[in-house]
Amino acid sequence: MLIKRLYRFILKSFLPLFAMTFFIVLFIVLMQFLWRYVDDLVGKGLPFDVIGELFFYAAVSMVPMALPLAILLASLMTFGNLGEKFELTAMKAAGISLLQVMKPLIVFITLVAIGAFFFQNDVLPRAQVKMWTLLFSMKQKSPEVEIPEGVFYDQIPGYNLFVAKKNPDTGVLKNVMIYNVRDGGDNASIVLTDSARIAFTKDNKYLYLHLYRGEQFENLRDMSAIESSSRGGVPFRRETFEDKEVLIPFDANFNRLDDEGMRKQYVGKNIAELQQTIDSLSVRMDSIGEDYSRALLSMPVGGVSRSWDSRKKAPAPFAKTAMPKKIPDLDSILAGLSEGELRNVFSQAQQRVSMVKADYEFKSESMADDKKSMRRHGIELLKKFTLSVACLIFFFIGAPLGAIIRKGGLGTPLVISVLLFLVYYIIDNTGYKMARDGRWPVWMGMWISTAVLAPLGVYVTYKALNDSAVFDKDAWLIKIRRLLGAKLTRHITVKEVIINDISVDKAQEMLSRLGAGARSLLKATPLRYSYKSFWTRGVDTASLQALSDELEATVQYMLDCRDVMVVGRLMDYPVLRREWIYTPGRGWVGKALMWFVPFGLPLYLVGLNHRRHLRAELHQIEKTTVQIQAMLSSEKES
Repeated sequence: MLIKRLYRFILKSFLPLFAMTFFIVLFIVLMQFLWRYVDDLVGKGLPFDVIGELFFYAAVSMVPMALPLAILLASLMTFGNLGEKFELTAMKAAGISLLQVMKPLIVFITLVAIGAFFFQNDVLPRAQVKMWTLLFSMKQKSPEVEIPEGVFYDQIPGYNLFVAKKNPDTGVLKNVMIYNVRDGGDNASIVLTDSARIAFTKDNKYLYLHLYRGEQFENLRDMSAIESSSRGGVPFRRETFEDKEVLIPFDANFNRLDDEGMRKQYVGKNIAELQQTIDSLSVRMDSIGEDYSRALLSMPVGGVSRSWDSRKKAPAPFAKTAMPKKIPDLDSILAGLSEGELRNVFSQAQQRVSMVKADYEFKSESMADDKKSMRRHGIELLKKFTLSVACLIFFFIGAPLGAIIRKGGLGTPLVISVLLFLVYYIIDNTGYKMARDGRWPVWMGMWISTAVLAPLGVYVTYKALNDSAVFDKDAWLIKIRRLLGAKLTRHITVKEVIINDISVDKAQEMLSRLGAGARSLLKATPLRYSYKSFWTRGVDTASLQALSDELEATVQYMLDCRDVMVVGRLMDYPVLRREWIYTPGRGWVGKALMWFVPFGLPLYLVGLNHRRHLRAELHQIEKTTVQIQAMLSSEKES
């Protein structure tokens, strides 16, 4: 009963946040879409229902981008709130593990991921077909006629209009110039009029202009060819009018394109249709490639051609033909030709080379188009799966991370979510472009973001389940100091009461072994290493561990010494650590880093610094051991 109440509590905490963050993120990406295509929508007099329909389909198409970010942000906020209010601590104190707390949300996110797969396969293609069809229809719609004052207006195809002044009350245009350039600049027609009125016909297919008191000039370029011999200029016609009506073709209606063409594109297909198209393109490319290779291998060589063996799918061997004993020299043949014959020979050779080049360029472009189409279909096919996996990964990043940082609200979770999503988006977009351009395999480009973020999800989940301090500043400072080779200081506390006195002979024996071990390891650890020897010849970690154990045992035994000076001298012993950088070449990771110089070289420099510190610690052990031995000897003699 307690667990069921807990599950209901977790779901009630998560679902409102998930709904809120999802619609907020969806609104943000929808505004990004509007900002991108605002120039194609503004100033065209589109009906509000058409714009609303476009925004609806665009919102549906933006779900794959908004859903993972909403899951990440909602899970971060939910578990951050639980941690900040110590509710998560109370659950753990009651014996409920973090994984059990996450269980209802794991089930919910799994259902969301399954729903996202069917959404990608069934709903998204239809929404994208509708969205892109509407967008292309809007791009082709003519803009509203809103002629400004004092500048030329060129939004009417084939016409330029200039209006000096407009009367906003009567709608009369003053001092109007109309340039008709539909037939080209040489056949331009110019109309100058004192005033005009402008309106649309009832079917919105023509722009109606009523002109008053003006003149029209028109070039008669078609007659120039006939009359050019008799007259030097281009004939023109001039017309003076008091009242003139002009119809200009201008379709102001919104004509929706047929979406059948968009359905045949990769964005409008489901998994079965995408796979069928990929198989068809693959068979076609194999067939065309075989035809091209057959044509290449069957080309004549030295005037001898080969036939194609269909059973072996290979060219037949050259047929035995009577060849001349001596092939004439090409230079001598060309030298015997006249200049006109040489020009003719080179012209024919150039034409043949150009024809062959154009033929192969056409074949190459045709194959490149098919390969590009197959890559785009393959990318769209893998997208059906990547969204579901991304939802799971972002949950297993957000929920444990929220439990670790224990910060609720929108502040810290929003910053972390945006940073993580930016990393995901950059990697995913880079992989998509690489796969689209054929630089990477399609599967690599589409799964690289998952491959990068999945280990992060595993890591933070593991740390959260084990209550590790991932964001503990002191822990990270210690790791950084260890990486830079900082020493650890040994702290010794003098005992006030000593029950068992030490044996000086046993202490001398232990100190002798300690000093000998330090000298032996110091001798086996040279001062300088080449890059190769650094990775292949590391520090003897077994001897280092044995020396560290011997050192700690000696220090523990010497703490029972009654001489305060001897006990104080024990603080001069360093704390030996077994670092990975001492022997980095073991295992496949170290070998890979050795060959990957951009990573291997910095580690080499850091490793040299660590080994210098190790040699200094070994010298310190040897020096301190000699000093303590001398102090024990003088105490024994006295």
